Amino acid sequence: MSTEDRVFARHRHPAKTISLGIQHVLAMYAGAVIVPLIVGGALGFTTEQLTYLVAIDLLMCGVATLLQVWKFGWFGIGLPVVLGCAFQAVMPMIAIGKEFGVSYIYGAIIVSGLFIILLSGIFGKLIRFFPPIVTGSVVTIIGVTLIPVAFNDLAGGIGSPDFGSGENLMLGFGVLLFIVLMNKLSTGFLRAVSILVGLVAGTIAAILMGKVSFAEVQDASWFHMVKPFYFGMPEFNATAIITMIIVAIVSVAESTGVFLALGKITERELTSKDLARGYRAEGLAIMLGGIFNAFPYTTYSQNVGLLQMSRVKTRDVIVVAGIFLILLGFVPKIAAITTLIPKSVLGGAMVAMFGMVVSSGLRMLGSQVDLNRHENLLIIACSVGMGLGVTTVPTMFARLPEMVQILTGNGIVAGTFTAIILNLVFNGVKENSQDIVTSSNNSTQAA
Repeated sequence: MSTEDRVFARHRHPAKTISLGIQHVLAMYAGAVIVPLIVGGALGFTTEQLTYLVAIDLLMCGVATLLQVWKFGWFGIGLPVVLGCAFQAVMPMIAIGKEFGVSYIYGAIIVSGLFIILLSGIFGKLIRFFPPIVTGSVVTIIGVTLIPVAFNDLAGGIGSPDFGSGENLMLGFGVLLFIVLMNKLSTGFLRAVSILVGLVAGTIAAILMGKVSFAEVQDASWFHMVKPFYFGMPEFNATAIITMIIVAIVSVAESTGVFLALGKITERELTSKDLARGYRAEGLAIMLGGIFNAFPYTTYSQNVGLLQMSRVKTRDVIVVAGIFLILLGFVPKIAAITTLIPKSVLGGAMVAMFGMVVSSGLRMLGSQVDLNRHENLLIIACSVGMGLGVTTVPTMFARLPEMVQILTGNGIVAGTFTAIILNLVFNGVKENSQDIVTSSNNSTQAA
């Protein structure tokens, strides 16, 4: 703990520290639990498997957070940063799981984490190939391809007997409207937890309509031990690995902006060694996510906003949040409560959340890219078009050699490589080496 942290902690009552830590958990809780519910639901997991996925995800969010907050050895940036499952990984994980199987998801996640650790020292050079025009296009592609998932769930879930029923549509669009109104009428922390409140309100409405069963919660145990490779030993596929490496690079590029923003907020000058330690910690968190069959992990910018709002910038509050998340992960009954959320309710919240992913991509493009240049517009048009086209027509390249399909068989991979290549053609290497502080300024504005 730094001298500043010790001074603040000495003059703050422990109860206040705990309450501030729980507030950070609430700010990221909806984002943390909705990812396993979406991925597990799309891959046909049982309620028991979903309960495990939510529980292990909460635990790993806590572990990943502590890895960054505590500096040890070569790992940890030592900033008050909260980590959660990377939203960018949702669609890639679903695509890999459906095409190859769940084991290949975790094989790809482990390799992508190792990739980040090994290349952490030279990651600044890799980021040159992911300037805002590329990362903005990739985030936009991911968001756009997620929207159909949200609407299928809003209608009740593919294959459900009441798909598109009036009750499902009322619940789904009701939750979406509730979230919109909360963002319109509230500010600060209430706005930050609007998704979580919307999910709770929608689930209560579903209970009153008789659409929720509590049997799984009653059967869930109060405590369990986690174990590695819960869904089986990892398997490896080149396409899956490249996909998750791209997701990891985009996540780390965004994390860099959050690190630099937090450096300014906490008045700490970050060095290249500090950033490398942060990258290694994130890579280690990604690897642990793969080993324990959870998710890739990245920084959560909403907690930066909460940090500014509370004006408490010390790490002890984030340590409390991390420990609280770990404790939640050992209690399956709490995780089982989240599985009560009906698909239609989840779908309504997902429309807002996935729409925000698209908005984030568009914001990156609008604030950091010169859209008056025709060449930049063409890069965006072709990369987003390629990503969306391959996603909606996945058999398009089925007759090409397998080595070619590594780059063309997945919309995110195809769109990313299109953006990288066209950016090199039109903008060259010099324009790729943009000052990463631009990303920092964007992250600060987002917070």
